[in-house]
Amino acid sequence: MIPVVASVIFLATYALIFSGRVHRTIAALAGAVAMIATGIGLGFYDFDLAMEAVDFNTVGLLLGMMTIVGIIQPTGAFQYFAIRLSRMSRGRPWLLFLGLSWFTALVSTVLDNVTTVVIVAPVTVSIAEVLGVNPVPFLLGEAVLSNIGGVATLVGDPPNIIIGSAAGFSFNAFLTHLGPVVLTVLLVSTALFPFFFRRELWKRPENLENLERLDARRALVDPATMRKMFWVLGFTVLLYFVHEPLHLPPGLVALIGAALGLLWVRPKVEEVMNLIHWDVLLFFIGLFVVVGGLESAGVLGLISQGLGSLARSGVFIAAVVILWLSAFMSAVVDNIPFTIAMVPVIKGLATQGMVVEPVWWALALGVGFGGNATPIGATANVVVISVSERTPYPISYRRWVSSATPVAFLSCVLGTVFLILGIETGWFL
Repeated sequence: MIPVVASVIFLATYALIFSGRVHRTIAALAGAVAMIATGIGLGFYDFDLAMEAVDFNTVGLLLGMMTIVGIIQPTGAFQYFAIRLSRMSRGRPWLLFLGLSWFTALVSTVLDNVTTVVIVAPVTVSIAEVLGVNPVPFLLGEAVLSNIGGVATLVGDPPNIIIGSAAGFSFNAFLTHLGPVVLTVLLVSTALFPFFFRRELWKRPENLENLERLDARRALVDPATMRKMFWVLGFTVLLYFVHEPLHLPPGLVALIGAALGLLWVRPKVEEVMNLIHWDVLLFFIGLFVVVGGLESAGVLGLISQGLGSLARSGVFIAAVVILWLSAFMSAVVDNIPFTIAMVPVIKGLATQGMVVEPVWWALALGVGFGGNATPIGATANVVVISVSERTPYPISYRRWVSSATPVAFLSCVLGTVFLILGIETGWFL
């Protein structure tokens, strides 16, 4: 009875999240309360176990990076670099596409990709309006490449933060294992997009002379704070490279960077706190508690045993299946809840004697690349579509599927190839 009750609460919580009828944070917190209350009543879960289920390393990492971004964002630094890139392109749409999309991908390796898109997308629309070009190719490229770029590092994408914390992978481990995969996928993707948007990207802009009027210096409202925070961000990234020998958890590294930034800049705390996505943090905490209840009820143990037959088929088959299953699920539901639900399942496979390192990497590749397949597969996609709907060129579902979906499929194919090679050579073991 207990596994059935816990499963009903879990499924009801996730159904409420994906229905969109209430905010996902409200759904997660309601599910967490229901799981704890029911667990106390039936004797399989309590408040102490719920707190143990919360991965505070993940929460701390998100909070720290959000704080750093919250200090940098008002300086106008991101807008400054976006305008500089547009000036460097000299009005050539294809060159502007490469500059903006790769800039977004690069920033997404060290900052949350959703935050990156929130900042860069409106600037992109403004630049497109000045030039008199269609912003859709640029927005789509930024969304897709931000998701791809975020796969390369521990801090680039929320699912990576969850996986890294659960598997004990370091910043360097992500960079060395997934970095080459991501670089290859980025190169292939940027080669495909100019083909998909050949009409827009090879057309001469209508208002090329307006590009000269864009002044990047006017966008930079606080250069002194920008310089300080780039030093802080650089120091934080450096700490990520050496955090393992120093025995510093990634979450603590992010909080160290946030604390240094706050002490050095001393911004108005209320303004920084307003830029932190507290709803996202509470959403994570709620989901951890719900999945923890499912684990305490023995449900995830049963699923792991069921996957034992897959494990007996070999790590190669298990990893490939997980990659494509993750990609498919991330295309239809948000990849964060799916990742959190998969963590204890993979840990269960480890207890059965299976080598799970390749499975963790497969999960990271699947949820990262698969999210590009549909407009709702990743939060960054939703943000970009929302921005496009405020322009005369809204991104339709058909437009997304005709360009981004093939890129997502090819990304997963390339990810599978690298995964096979990694297992065969011992690179992913």
